[in-house]
Amino acid sequence: MSKIPFSPKEMEVVGNYLVTTVSFGAPPKKYNTPISALENYQRAVFGGDDYLWMPSSNDIVNIESRCNLDHVARAEVRDLGPAQTLEEKGGPDMFGIEWVFVPLVGGSMVKPGAPTLEDANDWPQVIKFPDVDAMDWAGCAELNAPFKNEDRVVGCCFQNGLFERLISFMDFEGAAMAIIDEDQQDAILALFDKLADMYIAMIQKYIDAIDVKEVLFHDDWGSQAAPFYSLDTCMKMVVPALKKIVDFCHSKGLIFQQHSCGKNELLVPAMIAAGVDIWCGQTMNDKEMLYEKYGKDIMLGIEAPAIAPDATDEEIEAAAKEYVEKHLKYPFVGITRMAGEKFTEAFYRQSRIALCGQE
Repeated sequence: MSKIPFSPKEMEVVGNYLVTTVSFGAPPKKYNTPISALENYQRAVFGGDDYLWMPSSNDIVNIESRCNLDHVARAEVRDLGPAQTLEEKGGPDMFGIEWVFVPLVGGSMVKPGAPTLEDANDWPQVIKFPDVDAMDWAGCAELNAPFKNEDRVVGCCFQNGLFERLISFMDFEGAAMAIIDEDQQDAILALFDKLADMYIAMIQKYIDAIDVKEVLFHDDWGSQAAPFYSLDTCMKMVVPALKKIVDFCHSKGLIFQQHSCGKNELLVPAMIAAGVDIWCGQTMNDKEMLYEKYGKDIMLGIEAPAIAPDATDEEIEAAAKEYVEKHLKYPFVGITRMAGEKFTEAFYRQSRIALCGQE
């Protein structure tokens, strides 16, 4: 497919994208792009070289529906309904695990001191899975219907992935020990497989309700210094169920983005083995090393350079040009939000020119 050269007319603002009631910053501007942000993102993720610009974090929005009690418990509801009140934050998640909202940190934690599960082998008798069909999918569809008209990527988010869910059942120490305990590993693999089936059922409900195009799957795998477990453990214990979820998403044409906090450079091969499309990661990871080593196998989010508050338009444009030209080998997600609106505009313009030339 021939590439469409950049035209300055593309910088005409034709509207604003829709955002959730609780969102990060103002609604992103919508420009007069030659194809939609959704189509461009899908081209970049699913292969080929016919994407027209490097996607940015502004090209995607993720819904954290209140019909999933995990989001309510973790004070992470982001949809088109009202913002949660202080009294609504915390409480039981969809497994009935109690969470406590901590205003000082703006988030929730499992009520400490009484783990639901002491031994992973007991989970079939102890853990009661939610009835996915009984969740308010009709209410989710009605509340978030405007998102079905968006032409950027609309995704659904899951706050508690496989290992995070195990932590919620066993507390961190118990989960970290159990996942490497040979006497508990078979039980954990069975639990993760059943969790995968539950997530798949919920993803299908999101597809039916709001026609999502992406899944953002939260599962923190590391601390600021290192992963919680080895690559071998991750490959053996986490990848089979994760791959099952990813394969389902791909069968439906969905993008799968892993959200995994921590210094998880050593676990990127596990993400690739599972088929994960995108990992943005945190800044303690060596993004340049990862891009060179794994950029052909997984799409990485790379932070924009720091832009001085008093930077001139020319300096911003030059910084965007350098940022783009440094990362032309493979498609990547430009994490540009913190760099400001002018940089985001320059990033689009410079990546269009670098990839397709200009009129």
